[in-house]
Amino acid sequence: MAIDHDEVRELLAAWAVGALLPAEQKTVPLHLAECETCAAEAEQLRETVRLLDGPHAGLRAGSRLNGAAGNGQGVLTAALRSRPRTARVAPHAAPYAAAVAGLQALLPELDGHWTTPVVHDWNAHATVAHLLAADEPLALRLGLDARVPASPVPQDTPWEDAWNARSAEVIAHEFTRTPEETVAAWAAQSRALLATPEAHDPERAARATTLMGMPLPVAEHFLVRAFETWIHTDDLGRALGVPVPPPPDEHLWTLVRLSLRVIGLVLSTAPPVRFAMTGAEPGTEWVLGSEHEPVRAEVVIDPVDFCLLLGGRYAPDAVPRTTTGDEGAVRNVLETAAAMSWL
Repeated sequence: MAIDHDEVRELLAAWAVGALLPAEQKTVPLHLAECETCAAEAEQLRETVRLLDGPHAGLRAGSRLNGAAGNGQGVLTAALRSRPRTARVAPHAAPYAAAVAGLQALLPELDGHWTTPVVHDWNAHATVAHLLAADEPLALRLGLDARVPASPVPQDTPWEDAWNARSAEVIAHEFTRTPEETVAAWAAQSRALLATPEAHDPERAARATTLMGMPLPVAEHFLVRAFETWIHTDDLGRALGVPVPPPPDEHLWTLVRLSLRVIGLVLSTAPPVRFAMTGAEPGTEWVLGSEHEPVRAEVVIDPVDFCLLLGGRYAPDAVPRTTTGDEGAVRNVLETAAAMSWL
């Protein structure tokens, strides 16, 4: 089976943990022997997996995350080894598929810990129930059936109020069921979303639709779902003391670019600030703010920390960064980013 460069890049993480499918086990090594770029990235991923699997991985002894043997493999390993044996989704849906796999890998750790406080006033059960509610608007827009009773929230309710009310309704409903039933409903809805034509056909996913007050292409709503799923998986991992890796670099930068574009629209008349991200390709930077004024300041920030700020997991004055120039302009950008969190 022939395999091209982009396909190999999607498979490198699976290669690093020995999770390739039989046909891929023949073709991927051949490509790595010929492509220095992919070979170098593959070795970096293998080193990451080695560190995650080492004695400081932070997983409890006897973890069921990888079965009864409790062999100490990390969350990333488990997620990749559990990846669906189905046709790959289009690139725009791949970050959501990866985030779903990451949460599925973590779920066995929650057995016996469903009442553990996680975030806001939610415990672990409520957090998964919230994700069931959070994925629902896209699922319904793509023609899928609801997994919980329909919402009585009036259609003209402002989106933030409707969002919070629906989340509270679904959490209350799921508390009448077992955590296992909630997980089953969330997993079924996630699988259904990833099976839609829009998850596989970029042309169908290019049509715009407004969800959560954001008129975006369906493809980018899949990215929003990926972002939230990862953030709440990280919340669950922190509550349990289980390390959850950030999204793979390719997915992470996709989420960062979308986030910066949305924030840029909000800050279109603000004093401009130049953003640089650690780990970005040389020369890559973004300017957030008015196009008609000189840049007032510069911020250098880690992309994961930026996503955690946008997700409401860092306060604007606490997020690690390096700044030069007008601190007021910097504070305005960071506060605007944090204020956009609906998570």
